[in-house]
Amino acid sequence: MAVYEQIGKGYDLTRRADPDIAARLAVHLQIKSNSSYLDVGCGTGNYTLALAKHGGIWHGIDQSKQMIDAAKNKSNFVAWQVAEAEALPYADEIFSGVLCTLAIHHFAALTPVFQEIYRVLMGGHLVLFTATPEQMSQYWLVEYFPEAIYKSAEQMPSLENIRLALNEAAFNSVDIKPYSISENLQDLFLYSGKYRPEIYLDENVRSGISTFALLASADEIAAGCQRLAADINTGRITDIVNKHENNHGDYLFVIADKVVNKANI
Repeated sequence: MAVYEQIGKGYDLTRRADPDIAARLAVHLQIKSNSSYLDVGCGTGNYTLALAKHGGIWHGIDQSKQMIDAAKNKSNFVAWQVAEAEALPYADEIFSGVLCTLAIHHFAALTPVFQEIYRVLMGGHLVLFTATPEQMSQYWLVEYFPEAIYKSAEQMPSLENIRLALNEAAFNSVDIKPYSISENLQDLFLYSGKYRPEIYLDENVRSGISTFALLASADEIAAGCQRLAADINTGRITDIVNKHENNHGDYLFVIADKVVNKANI
């Protein structure tokens, strides 16, 4: 994941595990203290370590050596490894759950990754946290950074494609749980400033968000921030935020099951 070698240096300045998201992930994974779990695309390990506090034996993989080095510096409690999601370095059926947060849009194709995850799962849940293009088109950020949001949404797999890839990988069932941004969100990913628009004026915040760090031009960022600052000062931003409110959630938890047929064991 070479793109994250570029933004990894200051990543942890603004990116940290949000306690509410971590708690929801733990519930969806149904963590058991004596079982093993894997975080695919773990980055610097923020959510891996947050989930490890809920129990279990944890492993984390990422393509970025820089991200894994940062994770190793935080804790040796997790078995960190540089690896490709399409070729997981594990034996068959050894994990009771697999986690992947805000990373599936970086995979060249979903089905090979989901097939590998299915292979290493002994039975249990794959839990994804992601956003769909349809959700992203509702972000009020499109008013200020239209090209960047369009490019970002374009690279996100649709819910239909996620379902199809999970089905192709033989997952038995898929459950969808919409997630809406809270005002005190601690992990400053793309739409974290839904109710705090001023954070997008902070270069440190933007540098930890791949949409701004990798997809937005300097000219678009400068012009968008200028308009955003003006609208914050006049109060017009409130109307913009309200105009883009929706009932479909800002992100999604996708929970897929691998059910083992005990009659065949």
